[in-house]
Amino acid sequence: MSKRKGKVITEATTFKSRKVAAASIEHTPDDANPSHQGICSKAFAQFSTGDIGLIESITLKNFMCHHSFGPFQFGPNVNFIVGHNGSGKSAILTALIVGLGGKATVTNRGMSLKDFVKTNENTADITVKLRNRGPDAYKKDVYGDSITIEHRLSSDGCRTCRLKSKSGHLVSNKKEELTGILDHFNIQLDNPVSILSQEMSKQFLHSKSETDKYKFFMKATLLEQMKRDYIHIKHTKMVTREQVERQEECLKDLKQEFLQKKERYENVASFSDMKVVLENLKKAMVWCLVSEKEQLLKQLKEDIEKEENNYKPKDNLQLCQTKIIQLEKKLQCIKSKIDTLREEQESLSEDNVKLKEQVKIISKAHKDQEVVYFRALNKLKQSEQEQNLLQEKLNKAKASKSLNSEGDSEYTKRQKSLSNLKEQLAELENKCTHLNQDIKNKHQALLKGKEELDKLRLEERNVQASYESKLKRKNQLLASRSNKLKRFGDQVPDMMSAISEAYATGRFLKRPVGPIGACISLKDPSLAVAVECCLRSFVKAFCCDNYKDEAVLQELMTRFYPKGNRPQIIVSPFSDKLYNIHGRKAYHPEYPSVMDIITATSPVIINCLIDMRGIESILIIKEKDKARRVMQHCRPPKNCREAFTVEGDQVYPNRYYTSDFSMARYLGGDTETEISMLDSDLENYQAQLSRFQLQVNSVTEDIVNMESNLNNTILTMKTTLASVNHVKAAITDLVTASEEQINDISSLEEVAQENQQKIEAEKQSVQEAKAELDKQRKMAEDSDSKYSSVRDRIDQLLEEIEPLKDEQLKLETECAKHERNLKILENKVKAHDDNIEGMKNELAQREEELQGVRRGPRSLQRENQPSKRFAEVHRSSG
Repeated sequence: MSKRKGKVITEATTFKSRKVAAASIEHTPDDANPSHQGICSKAFAQFSTGDIGLIESITLKNFMCHHSFGPFQFGPNVNFIVGHNGSGKSAILTALIVGLGGKATVTNRGMSLKDFVKTNENTADITVKLRNRGPDAYKKDVYGDSITIEHRLSSDGCRTCRLKSKSGHLVSNKKEELTGILDHFNIQLDNPVSILSQEMSKQFLHSKSETDKYKFFMKATLLEQMKRDYIHIKHTKMVTREQVERQEECLKDLKQEFLQKKERYENVASFSDMKVVLENLKKAMVWCLVSEKEQLLKQLKEDIEKEENNYKPKDNLQLCQTKIIQLEKKLQCIKSKIDTLREEQESLSEDNVKLKEQVKIISKAHKDQEVVYFRALNKLKQSEQEQNLLQEKLNKAKASKSLNSEGDSEYTKRQKSLSNLKEQLAELENKCTHLNQDIKNKHQALLKGKEELDKLRLEERNVQASYESKLKRKNQLLASRSNKLKRFGDQVPDMMSAISEAYATGRFLKRPVGPIGACISLKDPSLAVAVECCLRSFVKAFCCDNYKDEAVLQELMTRFYPKGNRPQIIVSPFSDKLYNIHGRKAYHPEYPSVMDIITATSPVIINCLIDMRGIESILIIKEKDKARRVMQHCRPPKNCREAFTVEGDQVYPNRYYTSDFSMARYLGGDTETEISMLDSDLENYQAQLSRFQLQVNSVTEDIVNMESNLNNTILTMKTTLASVNHVKAAITDLVTASEEQINDISSLEEVAQENQQKIEAEKQSVQEAKAELDKQRKMAEDSDSKYSSVRDRIDQLLEEIEPLKDEQLKLETECAKHERNLKILENKVKAHDDNIEGMKNELAQREEELQGVRRGPRSLQRENQPSKRFAEVHRSSG
């Protein structure tokens, strides 16, 4: 029991009358069953005796797992409370302790008052009614026959207490008043004889040490407190006696000094003469004061005149206003130019889209017409080759008739034709070689374009991933405005609710603590990045007291986290005291350790961080150069193994690691600044995505063009190969022509004539296709030219807009600067005017004072005629 300085009651009768109704409760593990089945209380009618301090009733609302419970009436003697598990037996005892002002830790049911508030509720109410009758009643005229103690517990761990009289009138809301009532009624909350909790009874029954039992006896009988009080009183008595002795010694010296001063005072001979001189000097001083006041008024008038003639503040104000007007005109002009260029750009963008579609349509029609033209041309060439072959056969047939007259002329012609065909074959094969090389080059260019496209798409995916990550972080920060736990993940609030429910149902032996980042705060918020880089993943970790609680927490985490992505769980026995780190803490006269700048809601957090991260041996050195000098240029401080800078850089005695973080994700306090920075980053990423989209479209269009050119080249290659095959066939025919016999010249001539007619018709088709192809080519060139001109104009507009934007930003910055200067100058002008007005007021006040001072010496002259010496002083001062 904590020591209280107050009156001690020694009367035996009074002590016997101050008692609390004892409660014997059958303790079993509570199940969080909100129903109150099976509670029965044997409440007896209250006697009209004068007993004080008896608990008459208790009422609970939203306490632990009970929504509404009570009022529960107690009898004047022994009370027995029985019921099923979860029916509220432990809740009544816990509520009595808390309702009478006890701490949460005394109940062994929770670490904080917020643990007693029912889940999903904001407050819990406890009302305890105490009897206050008889001659020993506490402030009977104020409270009456009973005292009502009302406690309200909030979900953030705060409590409010109100003390009311029997009529319901509020008497006090101070804790000191409640402490006085408990002392008067002799109610001892932490005395195991008065209240024996389940944990205390287990500890007492299981303890085999006589020392523990003796300590229990000393505590229960208040002998231990009496011993402490006796030691305190004895020490206070000794200190008081020493003070009295010192003061008595000082008193002797003061008496001696008093006698000396008195003798010296009485020995002053010319005291009356000096008194007369003093009166004369006082009168002379009055006239000096008048002269001083007149001089001060003169100086004040000169200052007022000087300030009124000072036009510099107003001139500066006028000049600043003129500059702002000029800048606003320039800014408006630039904005109008930008708006005009943007309107033109939007108009050209629409034309660009239309022209692009038109170019695609015309290009497709041109390619289709090329196919028609080349088909007709190939068909014509094939017919001409057939005609040539027929003509050669016809010539052979005719030449065979005149063989006798002409001799070897037919053989010579055949050899000449064969030589021409071989030359033609060599040219065609050379052309095939060039076409093969061209196809190879275009194929390589196409592969290079596809690689560039893949690279652009990969970069686009990376930027998209960064954009989505930043957007997710922004949504977390927006959500954290209402719930700070959402900084550590959207699922953390739900998981914390699940942990609270599991703890209420008794699944945890001790409630897990975490996430660690939510349980700590920084003494210097500017070091958030350094601390976060130091703690790393431990910011999101949880702490458990034992491995059974860890298994239950892992099971809960599987509901909210994907496999392999749950936070770390640290298992270490909980303790209410910090570790003794005196011999292993890093000390430096200028720089603190991580442990020094962290404050936690529980010692468990600090102990876990000491075990897992060693925060007592890590220094925080803001500047990089100083961190290198302290850690690397000389011997590191004692017990210091590493240090962190304000940017999060990690410094070892033999190496240095630069941090990748620029802003704290979990421990930062300025959420709005981070949201604005994320908005800026998101805009940059959107601009990059737009630029990547344009580049991808351009590269894709180039790839389509290269594929089209490659297909055309391949088609030309196929046509050339067909020509090669025809030439080879003709050569074969010439070689074998000497072995053939042409018998029917007339049939060959008929076929040649029909073939000639066919060739004429095909020539006509080729000419028509050629004309249509030229027409389509001209249309394609015109559309390409228009599209290129629009694209060039759009690019030109972009180049014109950019410097205008820069100039606009520059002018806006300059205008804002002048506006700030304008406010400063306006304040200066106002201060100047106020100063003049104040000086004028002071002048008027000084003149009034001067008039009063002038009247003073005149009245003194009239009332008291000055002595000769005073007249001389007056003339000298005048």
